[in-house]
Amino acid sequence: MKGLRNKFVKALSFKDEARSDKDVNDPKKDQSKNADPKENQSSSKLKRSRSRKELKKSKSTNVLSKANKTFLSREAVDEKTEGGNNDKEDTINTKSKTNSNQSDKDVQRLGSLKPASVSLPDLNLATDIRDTSDQPSSGSYMSLRQTPYLSPTASASSNKLLSPVPDKDVDLPDNVRRFSFHRQHSSQFQVSEKRNLTRLPSFDEVHPSECEQLFIKKLDQCNVIFDFNDPSSDLESKDIKSEALAQMIDLVTFNRGAVNTCLFSHILHTFSVNLFRPIPSFAYNDYRDVLVSLEEEPYLEPAWPHMQQVYLLFIRFLESPDFKVTKSKSLVDRCFFNNLLMLFNSEDPRERDLLKTALHRIYGKFLNLRSHIRKAMSNVFLQFTFEKEAFHGIAELLEILGSIINGFAVPLKEEHKTFLTKVLIPLHQTKSLFLYHPQLTYCIVQFIDKEPSLTKLVVTGILKYWPRVNSFKEVMFLNELEDIFEVLEPSEFVHIQVPLFQQLSRSIASPHFQVAERALCFWSNEYFTSLVLENLDTILPIIYPYVYSTTKDHWNITIQAIACNVMQIFVDMNLEYFNIVAERCHNEFALEKAKRQNSNLRWAALEELAARNKPTE
Repeated sequence: MKGLRNKFVKALSFKDEARSDKDVNDPKKDQSKNADPKENQSSSKLKRSRSRKELKKSKSTNVLSKANKTFLSREAVDEKTEGGNNDKEDTINTKSKTNSNQSDKDVQRLGSLKPASVSLPDLNLATDIRDTSDQPSSGSYMSLRQTPYLSPTASASSNKLLSPVPDKDVDLPDNVRRFSFHRQHSSQFQVSEKRNLTRLPSFDEVHPSECEQLFIKKLDQCNVIFDFNDPSSDLESKDIKSEALAQMIDLVTFNRGAVNTCLFSHILHTFSVNLFRPIPSFAYNDYRDVLVSLEEEPYLEPAWPHMQQVYLLFIRFLESPDFKVTKSKSLVDRCFFNNLLMLFNSEDPRERDLLKTALHRIYGKFLNLRSHIRKAMSNVFLQFTFEKEAFHGIAELLEILGSIINGFAVPLKEEHKTFLTKVLIPLHQTKSLFLYHPQLTYCIVQFIDKEPSLTKLVVTGILKYWPRVNSFKEVMFLNELEDIFEVLEPSEFVHIQVPLFQQLSRSIASPHFQVAERALCFWSNEYFTSLVLENLDTILPIIYPYVYSTTKDHWNITIQAIACNVMQIFVDMNLEYFNIVAERCHNEFALEKAKRQNSNLRWAALEELAARNKPTE
């Protein structure tokens, strides 16, 4: 198998040459129009009748252009149309032609996209849990390979996918309404009536025996909620609360022995008052809603300066070595955790990031809540999958779940296997899969790594939800299959090879070049190629017809070249068996061709007979 990767690199290099040849012949993007005002006035009625059709074309091409620009993660190029004396109908026509040419180029540039690794922020989770049955690990999904056009958190610009709202300078007809996607914000705090605070002394200014009482007084001050929507209100009291929270965080973090477990009830109360609030949610009606929601910037909580300090105080208190869990089990109950879990629906990504750490600390400290935590997370996933896709923190919950699965004891419990089949695998069917697919893939791979016998169950489940018309989603599924191959046992490969390669064959024959390229590039994986070699008698008859037809009939020359390299790999594996399968397939092709010709002759004879027996009037 030596030199296989060099063949694929050489074949992929044909793509850039083909793209460069096409770019030379592209027409000019900008076409200036200098129309005579009298002619515009005389033909205004005709142009108004065409404006609606041109508007639809402009909207569709504009959507495609913006979507492709985002998946390429490059800045949009705004083109301004010349001619200041043109009326509004000319503006619509000019923009329509410009966006159409731009869309063609974007599609061509999308084809030259290569998979690349994306560095994402690491999960800051503790690994000091000693339970052997359900031990979370600091392992993260970030080690998995990702592609820039599928990564949901690659960059800020990649979240701006499409905007169906027409440009503001376009004069819309009366019967066309602008599309708008309205979201409700997360912040619904109950502002306190009495908000005048008095500055208390710091902990360094009092006797150590009085620190506990001073700590409680400062917590009581922090239970006052301010209105951050009005930046000019209660400035001094806001500063007093921020200073008090900062002092308590320093005391808990750096002073050993300052943490008393009896203070935990007061901290929980402050946590609940400052953070628990109703968070409205919305459901995605279709795939367009998912993309439009990503176009808008996430809503950032105005009260975040105080919220962040409350989160940090809670986390530092749980991390303190002086904290005794046995005396606090009754305080952190199921009701408290359910309220905490609902905060993951917050639109502010900063809050969800701190919630990940807080939830992981709770899972590690309170062993009695672990079963309830997993069940509550399952309910969120099930509601998201089967009822309404309206939860912002699915990716964060899956990230925490990945570290929990990493700590499962082997052999896995039956409830964990049920969770895999009933909860995780159905998450593949949602419209917003690309938002959390890397985290979901990590969880799936962890299950197979823990217990290889689950391979057949996982692969058949993925094939069940395989996309039929969504090419980008199909590329994600192919990426997930390749990640599964990294931990796949040869003994388990035998049980899934037939349905798996039937689907890979269909992907190879796909007219979408990215899908076909991704499926053919499986043969650049040496471990995958070795598994194919061991089971060549079963795999080659399944996949040969599709690879052969791709070498002959695919419209993309690069895909044809890669398919030829795959055929050469099969020749190098076993030339004698390859010739037998090729001869058998070509005989079948000849029989099918003869059947089609015979069928066409019969239809022609039937049509001729019908023409001769046509009744006369």
